[in-house]
Amino acid sequence: QVQLVESGGGLVQPGGSLRLSCAASGIIFSIYTMGWYRQAPGKQRDLVATVTTAGSTVYADSVKGRFTISRDNAKNTVYLQMNSLKPEDTAVYYCNARYSPIVDYWGQGTQVTVSS
Repeated sequence: QVQLVESGGGLVQPGGSLRLSCAASGIIFSIYTMGWYRQAPGKQRDLVATVTTAGSTVYADSVKGRFTISRDNAKNTVYLQMNSLKPEDTAVYYCNARYSPIVDYWGQGTQVTVSS
């Protein structure tokens, strides 16, 4: 049974930082591209960042220079370090594990709220 369990969300003031974690089980973590996506109320789910098995990363333009994705294959965990948070970063953040277009798993999501 595949599980992706996100943690680390919460309420933070503008300019603050949070680190999200996603612990995976039930998959061979090292062969999956891992990613973070987010969905704000009334909007579609959008890419935030991905990291491949080789460690290559891709970021949405809106988070470049502020967010950093990383993975620890020994711990089956992917992280998203979020700095200089803005109110527009408020969303539910979802962890994704993708091996192929049809082998694709999602976590339940963690809420991030940026507000003063």
